[in-house]
Amino acid sequence: MSLPYALLRELDRMVTERGFISRSQAIGDMLHQFLIEHKRERGADLMVGTVTLVYDNAVPGLQKQLADLQQRHIDEVISSLHVHLMHNQTMEVILVQGPVKMLQQIADEMTATRGVISGKMHLVAALIPPLHPFVRSGRAAR
Repeated sequence: MSLPYALLRELDRMVTERGFISRSQAIGDMLHQFLIEHKRERGADLMVGTVTLVYDNAVPGLQKQLADLQQRHIDEVISSLHVHLMHNQTMEVILVQGPVKMLQQIADEMTATRGVISGKMHLVAALIPPLHPFVRSGRAAR
């Protein structure tokens, strides 16, 4: 791979600052992130990730709205953790898995909810092994 000298200098600076062992490791990490973003844009792949929200817990009914939304998407929402911050703020991290388009819709709906200060979804190209042997109808899989 050949790079313009200025870009190579910037790459070397980033390698040093981030503590990569080599340029190859840094380039591999960047390619991995780029490919994840590509899969996310296509929207058809199954992926796992998190939706991180910061919200104002003083907004009436907000926590119930977010919990109801997670319940409606029980197939995609694996678990959640919330931590109370200062100044009536809560940070909630929701572990999700499913088709990228569906995960993006869920994240968008959460982020657009009145009282949510910020929200971001982070996906990785991996899957969680099946959590239980049940199929959608509730009967055990054979």
